[in-house]
Amino acid sequence: MHKISLSFLLGFLLFSNLGFAAQRPNILFILADDLGIKDLSIEGSTFHETPHIDAIAKSGMRFTNGYSTCQVCSPSRASIMSGQYPARLGITDWIGAATGMKWNRNDKVLPAENGSKLPTEITTVAEALKSGGYRTFFAGKWHIGGEGSGPGDHGFEVNKGGYSSGSPRGGYFSPYKNPALEDGPAGEVLPIRLAQETNKFIAAESSKPFFAFLSFYSVHGPIQTSPDLWEKYRQKATDAGLATERFKNDRTLPVRQVQDCPIYGGMMESMDDAVGLVTAKLKELGLDKNTIIIFTSDNGGVSSGDAFATACLPLRGGKGRQWEGGILQPYYISAPGVTKPGSTSSQFATGTDFFPTLLDLAGLEQLPAAHPDGISLVPALKGGQAERTLYWHYPHYGNQGGEPSGIIREGDFKLIRYYEDGREELYNVKEDIGEASNLATGHPELVKKLSVKLTAHLSEVGAKIPKPDPRFDAEKKKEQVTNLHTKKKAALEKQHANFLKPDYKPNKNWWNSVQTKD
Repeated sequence: MHKISLSFLLGFLLFSNLGFAAQRPNILFILADDLGIKDLSIEGSTFHETPHIDAIAKSGMRFTNGYSTCQVCSPSRASIMSGQYPARLGITDWIGAATGMKWNRNDKVLPAENGSKLPTEITTVAEALKSGGYRTFFAGKWHIGGEGSGPGDHGFEVNKGGYSSGSPRGGYFSPYKNPALEDGPAGEVLPIRLAQETNKFIAAESSKPFFAFLSFYSVHGPIQTSPDLWEKYRQKATDAGLATERFKNDRTLPVRQVQDCPIYGGMMESMDDAVGLVTAKLKELGLDKNTIIIFTSDNGGVSSGDAFATACLPLRGGKGRQWEGGILQPYYISAPGVTKPGSTSSQFATGTDFFPTLLDLAGLEQLPAAHPDGISLVPALKGGQAERTLYWHYPHYGNQGGEPSGIIREGDFKLIRYYEDGREELYNVKEDIGEASNLATGHPELVKKLSVKLTAHLSEVGAKIPKPDPRFDAEKKKEQVTNLHTKKKAALEKQHANFLKPDYKPNKNWWNSVQTKD
């Protein structure tokens, strides 16, 4: 049985007896997958169209220093649920990734051991809210545990689509091949279906406080869209002027520099439409004035690796990488009566903070032992500011070219330590958001100070550090990187140019899509 403190339960009973339970706000938490902050029109994208997500940001507060706790999905998701850093949980890579000697890609170190599930003994935000009188619902991607550690095992009363898989095995159009979600009619779009399931729950529970967690599989690969949406964004890219080169080599892999993928553009619109369905339902039911809405992403956009589908500029890197493109996220909180519409905050915020923040907004007692790495952002939502230091630990090689590293962000500065050789880089991310200028040589005392703090943190959370791989072949590695920078880059340029040709057709039935937008 999960441990909820006696004082917490007594506090809840007192809260209810005073007649305040009915006034508790509802909570809608929307989590996107692999969506980069620069994918959104409110954050500067001129190619993607995201009016419904933009409306959430405009209705509340945007955190300009809002981060995920990792550059890949499972650790970030585990942190949101638990209020704990990935290293403390023992989940530091996507669940299922190869580690130790099973990793055989000729790299300098062996990826550290990685957890296989969210520990069942911890208390999740869903369990805490459920104990406080909330009905709980989950829809979409889970990927922080399989049988015995699914949504239903961690406080969610209803689960639509959440299981062990990190991607939609059947793709984005029915049939889904999802054991936790019945197939819809042929051509049904997955994000729309997840929104409809969320709306059913909200309508059924509209008289009680609810915690609805809408966790899209979008915009994770495979990238798929309908022919009409592809044509809309193909024409939009063509009208803007087609790029002759889309990729630039950055250390380990080519990285996309241009947002003009019409397939990905269609996926972005479908997800945004799904967000709009849920926010419209809240208004229809008269719940919008008493519902907290959160929107964020689990990691940065996929500019390298996977589908190479988007660009994160002016941020460096993207999903899987140690730079801002991998960890800086859209981080929006709209809390009626608390947040000022259209406001922003430079408060450092990360995935561990949602748990204590939601307890605070719900009028429930904090559980510091359960969420030791998070802080309540309610003071920031009211205009306050608190100094703090943020940490990351990713002792793995990302499929997107990420390098095993630890990170500390304090003030304007960010230190990256590479576990391959112990070298450290220092960036002033306030002045150099693209992390182009390594300042380590010119600031040895600051490097030392941040390095000591990072080491102490890694020790405190029990972080596992990679060990050398005795199989590493340096000459072979040079050849591998050269091939990625030449042959791989050329293949990507050809493939992504092909996406924009008028006669492009991915397969006979466009991934089983039959839906067209009016």
